[in-house]
Amino acid sequence: MTKVDVLLGLQWGDEGKGKVVDVLTPAYDIVARFQGGPNAGHTLEFDGKKYVLRSIPSGIFQKGQTNIIGNGVVLDPILFKEEAEALEASGIPLKQILKLSKKVHLILPTHRLLDAANEKAKGSGKIGTTGKGIGPTYTDKVSRNGLRLGDVFHNFEEKYTVARDRHAAMLAAMGENPEFSELETKWLQGIEYMKSFDIIDSEYEINNALRHNKRVLCEGAQGTLLDVDFGSYPFVTSSNTICSGACSGLGVAPNRIGEVYGIFKAYCTRVGSGPFPTELFDETGRTIRDLGHEYGAVTGRERRCGWIDLVALRYAIMINGVTQLIMMKSDVLDSFDEIKACVAYEIDGKRTDRFPFDVNTDDIKPIYETLPGWKTDMTKFNAENQLPEAFMNYINFLEKELETPITILSVGPDREQTIVRTSFRS
Repeated sequence: MTKVDVLLGLQWGDEGKGKVVDVLTPAYDIVARFQGGPNAGHTLEFDGKKYVLRSIPSGIFQKGQTNIIGNGVVLDPILFKEEAEALEASGIPLKQILKLSKKVHLILPTHRLLDAANEKAKGSGKIGTTGKGIGPTYTDKVSRNGLRLGDVFHNFEEKYTVARDRHAAMLAAMGENPEFSELETKWLQGIEYMKSFDIIDSEYEINNALRHNKRVLCEGAQGTLLDVDFGSYPFVTSSNTICSGACSGLGVAPNRIGEVYGIFKAYCTRVGSGPFPTELFDETGRTIRDLGHEYGAVTGRERRCGWIDLVALRYAIMINGVTQLIMMKSDVLDSFDEIKACVAYEIDGKRTDRFPFDVNTDDIKPIYETLPGWKTDMTKFNAENQLPEAFMNYINFLEKELETPITILSVGPDREQTIVRTSFRS
């Protein structure tokens, strides 16, 4: 019986998970998404084309592997239909390779309206939500008021009406009375479209695959520092983005976890509100953003940029049990004279290497070590022996600090711009 491997982000999301899933998929039989919703965009580039996936797993572009959207995901039928039809139009045989869990929770039109109303009510304390209805959907799930995809086969109209009317009453109590009949019509059309897919008991499908020695890759969304339990609360997402989320989001037992791939950028970014100890407000930060094209894949929002934070990375590696690290966007730092890495924090005048309970404070001062830059364009490199000495020194420094091997390096957005290190191959 095989084990599942888990791939997830170690920072505040946007680490490049989509590209890595696409690169790794040929070694797997199944790719399964285990949490999040259409607020998470995975960007892939190959053959001169760029694709942004919001809800659909990133394994769909390879050689016909099965892709599964697991029970831990929340789906908006409108956005799912738009995304899926666009992929079908580009030649992807989606209905043949994509399966949907019956236990997926549905994002209702009124969830979007509640999301906007809740954010409006927070005033200056806004979380920076994407407004896609993710939070209210997970709230309904936990409060046992949710609507699941499998409900389409059991008194669906009645269940939907009850949920919709409950939301309408909540909106009215907040002074909101929006018109959403047109949105509702599109939503119901999306439901009919979703019914054309294979809707399955995904926990049985995945565990049966393991019994038959099939290889399964679990794909996470967002990043560890956005986890609802272990992230920079309250500026977090509404689900568990960490490795244990693969267990609850797919129905996989903890003893069935194999490799845990942790993805991080050679620097750090964040979208929206919330703490960011190593954020740069100077020309260096703007240069990183421009060179890295740091804009949200779904929202288009400008990403905040800063130096790599090893305190946060060590914490994320510990929480997830990471066995292999994958470093993305190494090439973005190609032109820098020097590279900085935060190795500790100073809080209230004391040095610490621990990620604090409340990172939402101005008292955190990053303590940096400075390394020489490599001043080399690495975007055309395809082998480890081509990499400059200064860059390899940076890699060795990170491996020593993080006590985890870096096995894959990305030197550009295309799937071909990926270097699998010799030590990993062996």
